[in-house]
Amino acid sequence: MRKVLFAIAVLVTVQGLALGQTSSERRGWGYVFAGVGGRSNASDVLINVGGGGEGYFGNGVGLGGEIGYLTTKDSSSEGFGLASVNTSYHFLRSQKVVPFITGGASLAFRQSALGGGNFGGGAHYWMSDRLGLRFEVRDHIFSSDSPHTVIFRVGLTFK
Repeated sequence: MRKVLFAIAVLVTVQGLALGQTSSERRGWGYVFAGVGGRSNASDVLINVGGGGEGYFGNGVGLGGEIGYLTTKDSSSEGFGLASVNTSYHFLRSQKVVPFITGGASLAFRQSALGGGNFGGGAHYWMSDRLGLRFEVRDHIFSSDSPHTVIFRVGLTFK
């Protein structure tokens, strides 16, 4: 488990350093986020915070990773870690508003770990060459009969 978390942390950190870019290109960035959501089988409100990084590898295709904490509004001590490694596709990459879709592998962890998948989409609004807002909806699923965990997230993106 520690090796997986370490690998995700290294992936997030190295992405921004490994991709050469000029100030007008958006080839890689980091982000922090906060969000709220719920599960398809419960009425509790979920809170999600975290951060990650992402980079392009050509024609709008990207690879990213993130790590965060997911808990209920009423009991933050009963939350768990949530990490993911995703591929993405970004449309209209040279515009101020860049829509994207994403999907990949998820890992929920606390005392043990549970693997699953996620998918979602959203948009970056670039306020300047180096700073933007990230709006996103992400759905995590951990088995065919598990509830959907849908989170609406807002974040700050930086290059």
